[in-house]
Amino acid sequence: MPKKSRKIERRQSSIHGNGVFATAPIAKGEKIVRYKGKVRRHEAVDEEYAGFDETGHTFLFSLNEEWVIDANIDGNVARWINHSCNPNCEAVQEEHPKGKKHKDKVFIHALRDIAPGEELSYNYGIVLDEPHTPALKRLWACHCGSANCTGTMLQPKRRPRSGNRR
Repeated sequence: MPKKSRKIERRQSSIHGNGVFATAPIAKGEKIVRYKGKVRRHEAVDEEYAGFDETGHTFLFSLNEEWVIDANIDGNVARWINHSCNPNCEAVQEEHPKGKKHKDKVFIHALRDIAPGEELSYNYGIVLDEPHTPALKRLWACHCGSANCTGTMLQPKRRPRSGNRR
């Protein structure tokens, strides 16, 4: 049986450092690539990377409240997909059928048809507990260049509902 041809490759990006580009047409809704890396507990990742200066550059993908995919270890090409405020892809989590949260997976799917040569991107959806200070917004700066670029990868915090609604 012939090997399935890859439709993506890593190259230099105008958004940030490396990026992932289509080498063949990708159809809307297509599952493009799995985001791979070592699955670790949040506490272990926080402890290991706490001493590093924050650069806003990360290969960590939160699976759920307990587990993180650390693509610094055994990561694949998906770790190079950049953030965009006008993405052509989305990250879709597939939960393990038996509820084993450490076995959940993340796949990158196309939001629209993608032509060869286009850079793949998705919205990282970074939500921080602490206030979004100017320094944090600079640290998590977005350089996607889209017309609706917010200038930051940080997303608005989800506001809790207050009071009863009738």
